[in-house]
Parts: sequence; C-alpha cells; structure tokens
Amino acid sequence: MTNLRGSVSGAPNLPAGFTDTFTSRFIRAGGIRQHVVIGGDGPPLLLVHGWPQNWYAWRLVMPALARHFEVIAPDQRGIGLTDKPQDGYDPGNLANDLVALMDALGHQRFAVVGTDTGLPISYALAADHPHRVERVALAEVPGPPGAVPQPPLFLPAAVNNKLWHIAVNRLDKLNEQLAVGREDLYFGYEFAIQAATKLPDDVVAYYVGLLTNPDSLRGTFAFYREWDTMMAQNAKRAKRPLRMPVLGIGGEASHANAVGDAMKSLATDVQTAVIAGAGHWFAEEAPEETVAALAAFLAPYRDGSAASGAPHAGAVR
Repeated sequence: MTNLRGSVSGAPNLPAGFTDTFTSRFIRAGGIRQHVVIGGDGPPLLLVHGWPQNWYAWRLVMPALARHFEVIAPDQRGIGLTDKPQDGYDPGNLANDLVALMDALGHQRFAVVGTDTGLPISYALAADHPHRVERVALAEVPGPPGAVPQPPLFLPAAVNNKLWHIAVNRLDKLNEQLAVGREDLYFGYEFAIQAATKLPDDVVAYYVGLLTNPDSLRGTFAFYREWDTMMAQNAKRAKRPLRMPVLGIGGEASHANAVGDAMKSLATDVQTAVIAGAGHWFAEEAPEETVAALAAFLAPYRDGSAASGAPHAGAVR
C-alpha cells in the first residue's frame, strides 16, 4: 500500500524495523472494507483501539508482541481507513465486524486486547462470541457502561474534565459543528487531559489530521451516539459472566485498579495490571511496562497454542 495517510507506509515515527514486520491490508469483512495492520508469527492477537485514535495507538507495543503472536490491529468501522457507513456503530455490531475480520483471516480462536471505547467493543466480542475468545484484556474504562453502575452527571472538576467528551460526543451534529476548523483544540484537549506523560506534539497532530474531514468526524462520534443501545446490550451481557481469563488494565495515573475491580462482577477469572507511571494512553506512555503486563497474561495462551501445534493464519486467506 503506497504512502496512504493512515496506513503503515504513511505513518510517522514508527519503531525501527516496523515496516519489515507489519503491513497494511484492506479486507472486505462484515459488509465493509476494513483496514488492518498485521505482522508477526504465533497465535492470533487482536488489538482494539480507543477514541480518538486508530491502529497507530498500538505501534510501540506491536513489535515486541509480534515476536510471539500474529498481531492484528484494525481500524474500527468509521475510523481511519476503514469504511464509514451511516450505521452499525453499537458495540455488538462492531464486535461482529471484528469476528468477520478474524474469519477472513482464518482465525477461529484468538486473544483480544481492547482499550477505551475498545473495552466495550472487546467485552461485547467476548460476551457474544465466547467460543472465539481465548483470553481478553480490557483497559482504561472502569467496566463496560450499562453492565456496571455509571458515574453521576455532576462530578468533581477533575473527573468532569476527563469525562466531558462522553456527553458532548453523543450530540447530533452540534459537536461536529464545534469541532470543524478547531480539531486541534477539540481532540488535543482530550489527549492532554488524559495523559500522565504528554504525547509528542507530532503524534497528536497525526491523530488529529486523520479527523479533519466530515466522514471521519461523523465516524469518530458514531460510537457515542449509540450509547443508549450499548447500555441496553451490556445490561443483558452482565447476566452472562465471562468464563475466559480476563485482565483489567489501568494506567497508574488514570483508572488504575478500577478496571479489574469492575470486571470482577462480570467475569469468573479476573486479574489486574496497573501500568506504572502511565495515564490513559498507557500503551504509548509506558510501552515496555504494557508489553510486560500483556506478556504475563498471554503466556498460557501463547504456550498452549505452541504445545498443541494449533494452526494459525499468517496471511490473508
């Protein structure tokens, strides 16, 4: 794929040797064309990004994970280079998109890591398709909305400043009207307020630059406009506890232990990892610590797949 903004070839400041391992591909699955970055060798590991990011959020941890896994990092429906249809943005359907993607890649069972909005999507994937998910790591949201109690509307300033976007992003059109021409302010504030260690300016500029068109703005807000649907879905999912191992991940300066604590009411086998020194963007703020936490959690999956000689797809089928 030639130097297309949003692809591997068009991404700045990648780790050394990244393009030797990882490539961008377009795969038609779930009725849409999905952009996915794939590389590495081993059992499949699906990485589900959050808002307002794309696959690039995982770039600093992908090379180390690729030593033991086939790493699969898609752009979600509405995001990055993946198609941006008018509908289909509730977590259940977004999870179905990812199942269709893994089907197209030839993977029947896989492990999942999801952060931020990727947490409710990955939770839906594990709850709705438990026969497909070996293990799931869920990060930086204190439980899937609707499955656990939610914060009140009126919050202390420090908490409000980090959660303001949820209510605003749910609006119809007004948020887009406010953001147009001010994308650096609208999204830049989010990157700044959620970080313990500020992300580099050029990294934030890259994310924001991918959102400066009408379709991408609509696509990035579309998840939030399905919030009521998500709450109703998750209330039903909460009645079926997850049986696979679950890891709750929180940045030390963000949600910390709250993620694992919330998941204890929704799963039977829950571990917790707190990423030292990190805020919300833990995989970018503390990549080595993130890799260590994921490697420890995923070791039984990696070793079990190797011992069984289970086949895994190394290329698009």
